[in-house]
Amino acid sequence: MPSFFSRLILATSLLSPLAQGASSTWQDKFRQLDEVLPTPNEQRTASGAPAHAYWQQRADYVIDVTLDEKNKRITGSELITYHNNSPDTLPYLWVQLDQNRYAHNSRGLLAQTAPDFDKFPYSTLTALLTLEKHNGGIHITAVKDNQGQPLAHTINGTMMRIDLPQALKPGHSTQFSIDWWYNELDATKVRARGGYECFEKDGNCIFEISRWYPRMAAYMDVTGWQNKPFLGSGEFTLDMGNFVVNITVPEDHVVAATGVLQNPEEVLNSNQRQRLQKARTAKKPVFVVTPKEARRNEKSRPKGSKTWLFKADNVRDFAWASSRKFIWDAQGYPQGDDETVMAMSFYPNEAEPLWSRYSTPAIIHTMKVYSKYTFDYPWPVAQSVNGPVGGMEYPMISFNAPRPEEDGTYYGRAGKNKPWKHSKYGLISVIIHEVGHNYFPMIVNSDERQWTWMDEGLNTFLQFLAEQEWEEDYPSRRGEPRDIVDYMVSDNQVPIMTNSESLFQFGNNAYAKPATALNILRETILGRELFDYAFREYARRWKFKHPMPADFFRTMEDASGVDLDWFWRGWFYTTDHVDIGISGVHLYQMDTGNPEIDKANRKKDKAEEPVSLTKQRNRGMPRLVDSHPELKDFYNDFDEEFDVLPTDIEDYKDKLDALEPDERLLLKTRRNFYVVDFENHGGLVMPIILKITYDDGSDEILRIPAEIWRKNPRRVSKLLMTPENRHITALEVDPFLETADANLNNNRWPAKLIKSRFQLWKEEKHKNAMQKKRGDK
Repeated sequence: MPSFFSRLILATSLLSPLAQGASSTWQDKFRQLDEVLPTPNEQRTASGAPAHAYWQQRADYVIDVTLDEKNKRITGSELITYHNNSPDTLPYLWVQLDQNRYAHNSRGLLAQTAPDFDKFPYSTLTALLTLEKHNGGIHITAVKDNQGQPLAHTINGTMMRIDLPQALKPGHSTQFSIDWWYNELDATKVRARGGYECFEKDGNCIFEISRWYPRMAAYMDVTGWQNKPFLGSGEFTLDMGNFVVNITVPEDHVVAATGVLQNPEEVLNSNQRQRLQKARTAKKPVFVVTPKEARRNEKSRPKGSKTWLFKADNVRDFAWASSRKFIWDAQGYPQGDDETVMAMSFYPNEAEPLWSRYSTPAIIHTMKVYSKYTFDYPWPVAQSVNGPVGGMEYPMISFNAPRPEEDGTYYGRAGKNKPWKHSKYGLISVIIHEVGHNYFPMIVNSDERQWTWMDEGLNTFLQFLAEQEWEEDYPSRRGEPRDIVDYMVSDNQVPIMTNSESLFQFGNNAYAKPATALNILRETILGRELFDYAFREYARRWKFKHPMPADFFRTMEDASGVDLDWFWRGWFYTTDHVDIGISGVHLYQMDTGNPEIDKANRKKDKAEEPVSLTKQRNRGMPRLVDSHPELKDFYNDFDEEFDVLPTDIEDYKDKLDALEPDERLLLKTRRNFYVVDFENHGGLVMPIILKITYDDGSDEILRIPAEIWRKNPRRVSKLLMTPENRHITALEVDPFLETADANLNNNRWPAKLIKSRFQLWKEEKHKNAMQKKRGDK
């Protein structure tokens, strides 16, 4: 039964059963973001699209680089052609020197806080000692103009300013060259985005080379030069360009790189070239370099070298990997009428049998799913390389660590005592994620140095969709609303809209929370059709361009036709969480106006009310009026609340005669009016998804939009009407766990027992020093 049972007299308003005025602590959760988002201009429109005067810079590179395998050193020389497409005159240029992150005096290392010595793992000490010995940082040996004359330059941490002899005017280009070298890191000891891994049993190494060349910082209409220092978390913001790269390595090495190999006849034998050609039309991966050939290469020690030439057009970065241990498999992915993307994987025999079974299929699956929600994959190559880097992305190439145990076995799911790096789903997921980064931010080229969520969050959301299309009940780590609850209620968090270097719980903030928010936006707020159209519009608008958060927010609203400012404000600008509970349920039934019927109903209602303990104990006690009857009068035999006088009937008939015909019909209305009170405990306004169960056993889902909280974001009431003979027996908020509601205990009326299970635990008894000395077991 309802917690309250009341009856409305005819004159009572049914549309405003409870006062819901705002309190003194009222907040406008639906306040528009106009004063927060930047003002639209000639570069960026109010709709979220690039405007008619949008521009972006371009940097083209010709690079020669050599890998010194013995000394683990990279030496290179590059010619950069920088195109100033901006309306601004540039007196100097900024170049990123990301390897300086590992110089002993780097701002990133100096800004690191002390580790927790209560829980101090071996890996932490190993990393500290490795960095202490490492001769890190990039060594610039020459900076010259296109005439070979030295250019004045100043190195400031991970940035280098090049002072131009003459300012670069709008629409003009300039050329200059840089020579450099640096020592690579042991990436098995220091967590890094690139480095090497060496194998003791055969003395060979895998090199994964990233952030390896001086590269132009981005100059944008929103930020000017994006020359914030690289401290370690905020990744990379770069402009698009064309690359021609000559990579010289030991002659038995196999190289994977951004772009298309230009000289296969010089670096591959005829069998390998034939296999590569066969792979273009194959139905499953084809070995270009077989496991047997890779084992043979492991034993070779030639003294010569080979140069691999790669070209990549319209990319923002270039990375590569090299090793004599590589197996290489490939398969063509047909796209459109006449396009084929080569999906390729490079890995040592130690990665088998996982990699030959799952890597290349995961690459192709990623392109299929991501393209469905964004645009066709625009480049000719997509690659996954196994090595020491846990997971890192670059245009057309990604580095992914998972491999099986040494005996070739592996786990299914990652979990407690089941590390992701030795699990099947860990491998599939990281490949989907890193290959997926080709779309965000390699093509939709957001500012990673400032806004990690714009690539990691959007990519993690699409990763979740791709994982769920891999197989039913795929064990995704991020995406389901219930999985983010613990983080949402924690004290150790900051809003998503926080600079990348200032984030707490980096993975939860930049990956999981925005991905979950987008999943909720798709499933609960907009619906799949509206969301998918708007998301695809955003991706296509900003393909090969520099979007900012406002461009994403505005495009999603513009293309869906839904005001989402409340959603962005709550999920991205606050640390509120979702906790909507049912605080009361009231049943109102309308009086007939007939005093005989209405007072009888009230008497029945009264009889159903609980009786106080005092009244129960006072029953049967001697009463004064019983011993002195002369004290009784008319009112002792007449109950004003429940008894009816003839004049009451006459008044009823008079009122009935005065009613209009349509009012008489309304008087005959027989409905149950349920008023459900909701309380927003978490502060984050969200739609209320309400499951209503009836006394006939049926149920229905009512989806109440978030706008119900407009005038009071803390407490609201909702009117539910049922026929007289149909009663509500149960209510449940968020029955499908779709809103990340943090507290399910207040979601049900009547309250429902929540079950769980536990195990008995026995504390281990540890030996004391005396017991140990005498050898007790």
